[in-house]
Amino acid sequence: MSNALSLLKDVFGYDAFRGAQAEIIAHVIAGGDALVLMPTGGGKSLCYQIPALARQQDGHGTAIVVSPLIALMHDQVGALEEAGVKAAFLNSTLDAEQAADVERRLLRGELTLLYAAPERVTTPRFLGLLDTLHREGKLSLFAIDEAHCVSQWGHDFRPEYRALALLHARFAGVPRVALTATADALTREDIVQHLQLERARQFVSSFDRPNIRYAIVEKKDPTLQLLRFIEREHAGEAGIVYCQSRKRVEEIAELLCKQGVDALPYHAGLDAQVRQRHQDRFLRDDGVVMTATIAFGMGIDKPDVRFVAHIDLPKNIEGYYQETGRGGRDGLPADAWMAYGLGDVVNQRRMIDESPAPEEFKQALRGKLDALLALAEATDCRRVRLLAYFGEASEPCGNCDNCISPPAVWDGTEAARMLLSTIYRVQQANGLHFGAGHLMDILRGKDTEKVRQFGHQQLSTFGIGAQYSEQQLRGVLRQLIATGALAVDASSFNTLHLTAGSRAVLKGERQVLLRESVSQPAGRTRRERGSKATPAVAAALDGQAQERFAALKAWRSDVAKAHNLPAYIIFPDATLAAIAALAPASLADLRGISGIGEKKLESYGPQVLDVLQALA
Repeated sequence: MSNALSLLKDVFGYDAFRGAQAEIIAHVIAGGDALVLMPTGGGKSLCYQIPALARQQDGHGTAIVVSPLIALMHDQVGALEEAGVKAAFLNSTLDAEQAADVERRLLRGELTLLYAAPERVTTPRFLGLLDTLHREGKLSLFAIDEAHCVSQWGHDFRPEYRALALLHARFAGVPRVALTATADALTREDIVQHLQLERARQFVSSFDRPNIRYAIVEKKDPTLQLLRFIEREHAGEAGIVYCQSRKRVEEIAELLCKQGVDALPYHAGLDAQVRQRHQDRFLRDDGVVMTATIAFGMGIDKPDVRFVAHIDLPKNIEGYYQETGRGGRDGLPADAWMAYGLGDVVNQRRMIDESPAPEEFKQALRGKLDALLALAEATDCRRVRLLAYFGEASEPCGNCDNCISPPAVWDGTEAARMLLSTIYRVQQANGLHFGAGHLMDILRGKDTEKVRQFGHQQLSTFGIGAQYSEQQLRGVLRQLIATGALAVDASSFNTLHLTAGSRAVLKGERQVLLRESVSQPAGRTRRERGSKATPAVAAALDGQAQERFAALKAWRSDVAKAHNLPAYIIFPDATLAAIAALAPASLADLRGISGIGEKKLESYGPQVLDVLQALA
């Protein structure tokens, strides 16, 4: 491991490994297979990049990295080249001549890492290249990134990943490391089975991201709630807003822009060039908010995303965890904010029920949705619930909405019994089923045209729930549907039906406890952020250091544009802030700063000193 530590310091500019990195790296350098579960921002890439460097030094040749996204390949190869590592990618952005040149470099042993998509790795041509390397003993390792994509139970299943099982049989003896930030027990089993990693050592790091503050609010006017959240907590900062539909994405982006937020839409229906242009702006510019469907995000390495917001409920906890994990990769405070309502529950249930999937698969999806609904309805620590889903025990965090401001709880059992009784009596009277709005009108005694049309003012439950607000009753319905005590018939205008689970509530055998409605998290401690243009990492700098930081950022922006790379790949904000704080006067002073390896010291050290000298 002394060599691995030297590589960490000399190439990447860091003094020590984090968490399980050292153990994983030692295992893979020694030729072992591994399944690595590590949270976003935990340093997964180093777990194969350092073994690739070490094994090449030992004569093992080139490492092949399977990556699902072109943008991710481009940025990771760019970052490696900036650090002095010989890396390349093979994907559709290269013309025939460029691709042939990469292949020649590969066969000549000039590359430490080669990135390629799973579809390419399993083509006859690519396999032929790998066969040649394998015969010569020049195939170092396989790194399969975003390994959860192999699982039908995962949140981003990609069938092409399953073909990667051939790597085990065809290239026996070449170590394989599969990596993901998100996988519950079912997904892990699928990864092991389909990638034939039965003998691989499993490394499961803590899923906790303590710098992320989780908050879930009841959906009232979600666009207004979102706007207030951004204006109050994250004005001028980078963020991601997830929406369920393409139409909603464009509506939210337009609304935010009209309110002065620098927002861009991203979804699969946009032209590929537009998507790429928007993604590039998000990665390269400061303070851009990306409004997107889940088509956006995998592999996004931008470290200074200060918030991830959901205005629609995700499908499961894995998806929610993966998406929220894109915030705060730099370890600084970030927010995971979600607005959640009755319509979300109805829509997600409907999508599962209408799916053509086998019943066993639907049942698994319902179980995953139930876990997410339980998280949304929780009155105790969100983080404890989230980590428990991944099999990790924890204590209340003190950094989620429920910990910061424990919600008031009210007993909705009687209201639930009234609602279920109303549904039963309506069906008995008319032989018909109705939606939530009409049922609440009956219970609250509202004299509407529809109530009069069906004679529902004659029902014994008409008006007996007048003391409950519509908002309270929506909360009761939401929980009844979430727990299976009510069913939604999507084929009949989302009408509500009693289920076998209704009986226990009607008989008073099951209590229905609900949190008091809140539209924004209360009792928050506003973070000290500095000015709108100052990243959180630099907020604590004094006046002169702030001036140095701004000058360094301007210099970095020019360099990044010249290299066609995101600015954080040249140096992350944390490195610039450390330089600004220390005001080094020599290359020797720069060498000790985290994030500055030998190649970057050689390439940029003199320029950095020039920037600082100009301000002296």
